[in-house]
Amino acid sequence: MEEGWKLIYSTDKPYQAGIVVEMLSDNNIIGLIINKKDSTYLSFGDTEVHVKEEEYNKAIEIIKSSEL
Repeated sequence: MEEGWKLIYSTDKPYQAGIVVEMLSDNNIIGLIINKKDSTYLSFGDTEVHVKEEEYNKAIEIIKSSEL
């Protein structure tokens, strides 16, 4: 991962990562999805959402206020 980005959310359900990115987008925050699922055994690995470091605190508050 490039410098300047922080992990904000991790899940084994890729659709939840998509929901988080949409919530962030609604608040003018860019969320980047990183799929770390094993391509052979889909039950291994997570899907992560990263945001820029300067938007981390605001993004955390958005996620905390949601009901995920």
